[in-house]
Amino acid sequence: MSAASPGNASALFDFKSATLSLEAFLLRTANLTSLSQALTERFGSTPDLFNGEPVVIDLSHLASLELNVNFPELIALLARFKLKAIAVRGGTVAQNQSAQNAGLIEAPESHAHAARVETVVQEVVREVIREVPVEVPVHVPMAASTMFIDKPLRSGQQVYAKGGDLIVLAAVNHGAEVIADGSIHVYAPLRGKAIAGAKGNTEARIFSICMEPELLSIAGTYRTTDTPLPPDVTGKPAQIRLEGDRLVFDPISL
Repeated sequence: MSAASPGNASALFDFKSATLSLEAFLLRTANLTSLSQALTERFGSTPDLFNGEPVVIDLSHLASLELNVNFPELIALLARFKLKAIAVRGGTVAQNQSAQNAGLIEAPESHAHAARVETVVQEVVREVIREVPVEVPVHVPMAASTMFIDKPLRSGQQVYAKGGDLIVLAAVNHGAEVIADGSIHVYAPLRGKAIAGAKGNTEARIFSICMEPELLSIAGTYRTTDTPLPPDVTGKPAQIRLEGDRLVFDPISL
């Protein structure tokens, strides 16, 4: 097969600028044994939660301590929880170099661009001779997406509402799993696992008109059937919320 001529190269590929939105993994310890235990406690019951999601390792909490991080082991540890480490930021020169040696790229600081813009604005303001009223547009954030499920979930099935709430209009049977970054509403019997606030949202809640779950979790605080639910919510309409570090069970009157 003949190679493509230079004239045809532009038809085969091109380069364009792109902006990616990535989750930041804020590392607060260089002790990977302790980190592994913490990850297992929080996500051990949902090993496929992240499904290969790319992350930036944020070292800003470790930079002042000048700790050495074993990046090959850290990358492997995150991979066990289906997190794909692709970059690092906020570390010292030595930490960033160690990360690059392990195959990570150095991402720019998230506040660097804002700092440069602020400096330029301050310089311009000094040259203003008279005040001019300016209308500032109001930014209205988009509402988080909500996922709707209108079919029963059988054993082995898993549904994850990333970035929003999950509303289920049919039964969540034993062995099924419903996960949401926001709240979970089940307008049917909840007999499987329900994991709300999967990424740390402590305001998330779990609702069901028939509360009979195998496992409940909000922002990493969980409860299994090993500890029976209060009798006033078992098999009845109820909501689950987080109060401090414990789950609170409230009956709902319909």
